[in-house]
Amino acid sequence: MAFPWLRLLDAALGMTDIARRVKAPPSELAPGTAGPLEARMASVVVAALKEAFDRDTRRLELERDQIEAERRRAEQALRLELRRQTGEREIGRLRLVAAIAVASWLATLFFSRELLQSGAAPRAALGIGWMLLLGALGSAFTAQSTVADRIGGDGDLSSGPAGAIAPWLIVGGLAVIGLAVLVSGG
Repeated sequence: MAFPWLRLLDAALGMTDIARRVKAPPSELAPGTAGPLEARMASVVVAALKEAFDRDTRRLELERDQIEAERRRAEQALRLELRRQTGEREIGRLRLVAAIAVASWLATLFFSRELLQSGAAPRAALGIGWMLLLGALGSAFTAQSTVADRIGGDGDLSSGPAGAIAPWLIVGGLAVIGLAVLVSGG
């Protein structure tokens, strides 16, 4: 809220006029003539007002600086929070990929008895498929640790090559196991 400086100045000048009229004899009340007392009083009022203006200006500058510092802190906190949320979303995605890799490996483990009793080609394909699924699990875990390490820093939050290849390893593993089932004739 602005301080009514003009009203204060007007009131101070009005007081000097009243004081001059009360103390001055009628001959000194002619316009344009001021005595030494009124001049000193006016200079004191002007000096006081100038000091008040300077103090108010310094206070406003300090408040502006504080508001700017608070704004910068709030922006930094927002950037950190957005970075944390992005990292958590990426880690959640990688956990889902890891869960799919484990579920796929366990599902094929239950049906592996028939494949293991067939020829060498289906068994080799099953082994390769399992290695691909376990590789997907390992790369998902590696990517999770990469993202978790990068959340606190300033670098990119991507999961890197390990995170990009994990879903493709799952697809490849399931495709090879599906091929083993087709080759075994079961």
